[in-house]
Amino acid sequence: MIAAAQSGFDLNRDVFSNQPVRDALFVLVGLLVFVAFLLAARFAAHIAGEQLRKRQVRADMVVVGRRVVTAIVILVGVFAALGFAVENANVPLFGLLVATIIAALGVQDLLRDYVSGYYVLWERHMRVGDHISFDGHAGVITEVRLRVTILKADDGDVIIVPNSELFTKSVTIHGVTPKEEEARKEPPA
Repeated sequence: MIAAAQSGFDLNRDVFSNQPVRDALFVLVGLLVFVAFLLAARFAAHIAGEQLRKRQVRADMVVVGRRVVTAIVILVGVFAALGFAVENANVPLFGLLVATIIAALGVQDLLRDYVSGYYVLWERHMRVGDHISFDGHAGVITEVRLRVTILKADDGDVIIVPNSELFTKSVTIHGVTPKEEEARKEPPA
């Protein structure tokens, strides 16, 4: 110990800057934050699983939901812990930005279907009972939802069409004249 003190090595001082050791404290706080997020992930996954079971969701989807919630909470915990460990708030913000970009790219098609469905419902060019054909598919519209339109084909098959398909491709509505089309657009008096 005396030899270490004489050579200038001190456990209470940083080796490179000879400043008091603070980084170890922040690394320890970062580890504690990460452990807290691990515990929170288990709790959040349990709550998510219970809520999905209450809604009578299939068991395999409950497992998937629990895993997604766990992964999201742990990912947030990793970035929060790194932010504490390196004493920089930019790390969690960068993590949030990356997660937002990934999520936006992941739900891009889903959002396109919902927005297209809004316009399909709003413009009312196609209605339940219309016989339509597009892109090699043909059938009678049985239901128009916000994300998908359901057709019943002439042979009895059910065709589920994302609304973005109906919105971006040419659709033929069989048996509707242009005059009837204009009458459809007018609100009922």
